[in-house]
Amino acid sequence: MRYYKKKEEIDKRKADTQPIGESIKALLQAYRLDGKLSEINLVQSWEKIMGKPIAMKTKELYFRDHKLFVRLTSAPLKHELNMSKSKVIELLNRESGADVVKDVIFL
Repeated sequence: MRYYKKKEEIDKRKADTQPIGESIKALLQAYRLDGKLSEINLVQSWEKIMGKPIAMKTKELYFRDHKLFVRLTSAPLKHELNMSKSKVIELLNRESGADVVKDVIFL
């Protein structure tokens, strides 16, 4: 004898399920890790965003209070990037898909 579940039981169970991606996003938001994860992703994709020549002259990258600190080895590059700071912030935030970077400080 086979056991067949009622259609209502099946529908009820499907209503409780959600895709794994949504579950992970909800978990990251609950533990307030989504911002930190975005910061780490930006640091990892610095070369892709800014290009290889700038990445080669970048010595150190770190975040503190939504500010990205960038230590460079070239003074002319530092001056050039300071002049286009708003463009750099826009590129970084577009890559992350959120307002992760409020300011960029070139050291």
